[in-house]
Amino acid sequence: MSKIVGIDLGTTNSCISIIENGDPVVVVNNEGQRTTPSMVAFSTKGERHVGVHAKRQAAVNPERTIYGIKRLIGHRESDSEVQELERVVPYHIIPSPSGDAWVQIDSASYSPQEISAMIISKLKESAESYCSESVTQCVIAVPAYFNDAQRQATRDACQLAGLEVLRIMNEPTLAALAFGLMKRTNGYVAVFDLGGGTFDISILQCNNGTFRVLATAGNNHLGGNDFDNVIQKYLLDHFVDETGIDITSDKMAMQRVHEAAEALKCELSTLTETTVNLPFLAIGPAGPVHLCMDVTRDELEQLIRPLIDKLDAPCIDAMKEAGLSASDLDDVILVGGMTRMPCVRTHVEEIFKAKVSHGVNPDEAVALGAAVQSGILGGDIQEVVLLDVTPLNLGIETSGDRVSTIIERNSSIPTKASKIFTTTEDNQSFVRITVVQGDKQRASECARLGTILLTDIPKMAAGVPRIEVEFCIDADGVVSVQCIERKTGLTKKLVIQGSVGLSGQQLRDAQSRL
Repeated sequence: MSKIVGIDLGTTNSCISIIENGDPVVVVNNEGQRTTPSMVAFSTKGERHVGVHAKRQAAVNPERTIYGIKRLIGHRESDSEVQELERVVPYHIIPSPSGDAWVQIDSASYSPQEISAMIISKLKESAESYCSESVTQCVIAVPAYFNDAQRQATRDACQLAGLEVLRIMNEPTLAALAFGLMKRTNGYVAVFDLGGGTFDISILQCNNGTFRVLATAGNNHLGGNDFDNVIQKYLLDHFVDETGIDITSDKMAMQRVHEAAEALKCELSTLTETTVNLPFLAIGPAGPVHLCMDVTRDELEQLIRPLIDKLDAPCIDAMKEAGLSASDLDDVILVGGMTRMPCVRTHVEEIFKAKVSHGVNPDEAVALGAAVQSGILGGDIQEVVLLDVTPLNLGIETSGDRVSTIIERNSSIPTKASKIFTTTEDNQSFVRITVVQGDKQRASECARLGTILLTDIPKMAAGVPRIEVEFCIDADGVVSVQCIERKTGLTKKLVIQGSVGLSGQQLRDAQSRL
């Protein structure tokens, strides 16, 4: 039986791991690194670079270098978060024929699933080289707050890379699984996951090999990239103040500043002061102009304070929904590269009034947890049970753009729930059931997962028919909806599964290019 791999497809870096002799092990890539930059680049000659090689050439080829693709997957081009990303990345984001957010490189266009598949293929190649055998199955991690469209698009990406997805699992849940297996801990654990593009917080109960998620919360639009953008603006403003030169239209110069902002953030996690030095950043009336400035950790922390403050509310919400107080927690686990910042660690300790644990590498914890789950599925790891939750409300759209919630967020999965609805007009012969997902009160602000049209309803007065709408979520997170007209037994079913955003032909076209 071939290895089942565990994959953390991150916004900034990605990681792949396997089970060896009952323990999760990170696979070193072909460049000798334990994580791979989530970047894809195309040269002017049409050559494709992935990972380390893509990152190395980004400064001289910014418009053809794609990063942060995880923030596009499962989104439409008109979404506000996509438009925010479009303002800060050098490559072009365009709408596909169906309105999804795609990337354009010269005359070619690529879906986020296809770009993600290129990164996954790079990870897969490293695993196959390490194991000396083909790899065809995986467990892949996603942010806890990913909606169904984003999860299904991630599944598409794996399919394009030649991997069958056995499970799509929430990132903080997998991190807790890795931590619990290594520490053999019992009690209540908070997993604080601040990565490159998303922020998740999950509260779990660990008890003799059983890991039960009690609550999860987060922010899909808060991560390291947002911190980088704030720092980048700070550097650009300083350069304009010093020189009077605006370089925002120079994409090569902007890429250099972007990389300097990221490096500054990392350096000030270990140093109290550093220098940004970008020679020949622009040409002024007197010749070349350089960016050189000293920045202290205190200045950086003051700059990013508004983003740090956004971490509080999801943590408080998760604790409240779990029915726990900070004093009930036995461990607080930090996951994601952003948790290396001292001010983030200090803020987490203030929120939970406890010291954080350093038992797992924040860059590798999720991938290791995915490998643990793959070991459970493959039979390599025994006596471990994982009980997860659904992160968002599921319901149907009702009159007045309202949502009637049928399965509430943080419900343990698998689960099933139903409600009775009726008609609003006399002799109404059909009803349209629109399935929505999200925590907003207005249906138009939630994600629409699909529609069921229940026809041939017997003619009755308004309010008389009894239409039962039943939602079911299985252990893989697949949602199915069934509508039953009680009098006649008329039934229609919808399974929310399969490709989202890519047609069969688009999938075949993408596979031919990989």
